[in-house]
Amino acid sequence: MLKSLHIENYALIHETDIAFDGGFVGVTGETGAGKSILLGALGLLLGQRADTQVLSDKERKCVVEAVFDITGLGLEPIFERNDADYDDTLILRREILPSAKSRSFVNDTPATLQFLKELGPHLVDIHSQYQTLTLTESTFQTRLLDTLADNSPIDEYQQAYRQYTQLKHQLEQLTAQEAENNKVADYNRFLFDELSNARLQEGEQEELEEEQRLLEHTGTIKEALDTVNGLCDGNGRDDDNAVARLVAARAQLAHVASYHNDIGQLHARLDSTIIELQDILAECELLNDRLQFSPERQEQVAERLDLIYRLEKKHGVNDIAALLAIAQELDEQLQAADSLDDRIREVMEQVDKAFSQLHVLAEKLTASRQKAAKTLEQQITPILAQLGMGQARIAADIAPAADYGPLGHDSVRLLFNANKGGAMRPVADVASGGELSRLMLAIKSIVTRRSLLPTIIFDEIDSGVSGDISVAVGDIMQNMARTMQVVAITHLPQIAAKAHQHLKVAKAVEGQRTVSRIRELGHDERVTEIAVMLSSNPPTAAALQTAQELMGAVN
Repeated sequence: MLKSLHIENYALIHETDIAFDGGFVGVTGETGAGKSILLGALGLLLGQRADTQVLSDKERKCVVEAVFDITGLGLEPIFERNDADYDDTLILRREILPSAKSRSFVNDTPATLQFLKELGPHLVDIHSQYQTLTLTESTFQTRLLDTLADNSPIDEYQQAYRQYTQLKHQLEQLTAQEAENNKVADYNRFLFDELSNARLQEGEQEELEEEQRLLEHTGTIKEALDTVNGLCDGNGRDDDNAVARLVAARAQLAHVASYHNDIGQLHARLDSTIIELQDILAECELLNDRLQFSPERQEQVAERLDLIYRLEKKHGVNDIAALLAIAQELDEQLQAADSLDDRIREVMEQVDKAFSQLHVLAEKLTASRQKAAKTLEQQITPILAQLGMGQARIAADIAPAADYGPLGHDSVRLLFNANKGGAMRPVADVASGGELSRLMLAIKSIVTRRSLLPTIIFDEIDSGVSGDISVAVGDIMQNMARTMQVVAITHLPQIAAKAHQHLKVAKAVEGQRTVSRIRELGHDERVTEIAVMLSSNPPTAAALQTAQELMGAVN
């Protein structure tokens, strides 16, 4: 439950501290005094958007801090998910800086706004007169039945629905991918076959280019080799060649070698040169014999290189290694496309299985809601009678929806008739504003019996209510307060008199500014406040007496 609230520099509130009791808390004050400021401040703590417009003093930050007792609410998993330490006493703080930046704290530790939003629905239910309009919405009506149902399978259904929709989405993606693959599959197959049939080998291009150069210059090479042979040896045809001259030179050195030591060395070197030259000539002759010009081979090499160059240009690469990589990629794509059919069939089976499970859970959900609809009719009738609607009837019409959705396969409509006899019609069509308010109050009183929610705040839900009905509204709120904390912002003295704790919001001018102050009223102050609400200020003696009588049941 909400134990205390500190508000600083928020709207008309300069600074205030409010301690809340358990049970029924009434909040009163003149129109415009700032009662709804409490809701705005609490909304910040529950994750609502921050705005610097709420800063009373634009040079100072706004601070809103609340202390909650969350014992037994089972909120530990939320703290664990947000990597925060849990404590039965929860302190939420929100700061709005003049720079428009906002900071959030959970138990004095910086926290994300999402953390506050996740905690909010488990701490406080803020119900305003405008929220009554949600009673006319199908989603609210459907969730109402799930709340009233015993062991509703809605959570299990929604988990199955998420799985089903995820699988459907996956199947749609795979089908779209298959359609896209089909557009390019034939062309990819052609490209792969073309590269595969080329039987390319790494290093092949370089070898062919070298062979092509050789074939193009075979005649020139053989002519050069013949010239070398003629100059160096001439096959012994004459003595006017390099070998013969060197042999003659060697003979001359041999004659005089005995006369000088260095000449012997020169003779040996010249002998080695002659041997090397003869070896070179032998190599040239062997190479000349091997070189054969083949126009057919030259044409084959040219055609092969032309194929390689054409493929490289087509794929925008410069070597065979890149072409082989492209061929491998195309092959993988084609294999993936082939395996996609198997994956689609597999996912289709999963979708069918998920739908079957969804269908079973949807039927259970429908049965659960049908039972809850009877519970609603039985429990709400006496409350409506208490609220002056003794002839009113309410029923839930549950029909199959057009499709399966996140809330099942049901189309739920709350049917209503405020008078005896006549046809039941949708609430949105026949209920007046006052009837909607009383209907929502009756529904809230039923729902809170089944909820772990510790605090509910009513913001002028009693609008349009007066007389004995307002007393009944107060009785219902008082009854709700037996199991939870109920805070009612009200303008009706009959309701305020039922509260266990009475807070008054008053507006005053201090210096050059208007401020709102909130304080708890003692017994005598309460009597006076309720009497003023009944009559005028100052109150009449009769109003004071009536106020005493209204409060008698509480004090």
